[in-house]
Amino acid sequence: MTSTDNTGNEILEVIAEADHFNKWMYQSIKPFLSGNILEIGSGIGNISSFLIKDNLNVALSDTDEYYIETLKFKFQGIINLIGIYHIDLSHPDFQLKYVMHREKYDTIFLLNVLEHISDDKEAIQNCNYLLKPSGQLIILTPAYPFLYSRLDKELGHYRRYTLSRLKKIFQNNMFINLNGFYFNSLGIFAWLYSKILNFKTIPSKEMKVFNKLVPLSRFLDRISFRTIGLSVIVVGNKKNN
Repeated sequence: MTSTDNTGNEILEVIAEADHFNKWMYQSIKPFLSGNILEIGSGIGNISSFLIKDNLNVALSDTDEYYIETLKFKFQGIINLIGIYHIDLSHPDFQLKYVMHREKYDTIFLLNVLEHISDDKEAIQNCNYLLKPSGQLIILTPAYPFLYSRLDKELGHYRRYTLSRLKKIFQNNMFINLNGFYFNSLGIFAWLYSKILNFKTIPSKEMKVFNKLVPLSRFLDRISFRTIGLSVIVVGNKKNN
């Protein structure tokens, strides 16, 4: 079996080699992870592996059967793995299809997923359906519409976000106690470089270089107080009715 998303799979394989970058991304959301956790869009498990190693109770999911089979091969049988599921936030009968997951999770996170969904508001509504009362939603997406490039298009991105826009979608879908910040300020220059050269994928060589620069990028994020970055992260709690 092969993935239907050839470009996405190729990039996930490249990013899998960027161990420092993946660890940094995971550490950026780790303080917000608790209880029974659901990862939407687990891909080949680049971030999933960190939760597994930290013995967090996590369910993995994707819409691509190749990725689901890959996740099963890597992680099936691990004691803190709740399950591996096919979950599609765009399913037209979402609540009926996924009633077994209703209000099941304390935390849900989506890393570089929301931008792939045409109706992002509906996707967040569906996350609300899966969360327990007061449960926490964590979303990381590409930042700044002006950075939209050929690479975004090849990856199937509908849009890029600002912090204010992403927070507004949370607020409109009954999430409160919002915490938002930007991530990976140095990455802006790397993405501009890829935009100027009209890249349609992330070259392995460039990703390896950036992986070595993660300590610098982490430092830049600290001194800029996470007010700029290639990605934006928003965390919010489901409002109790």
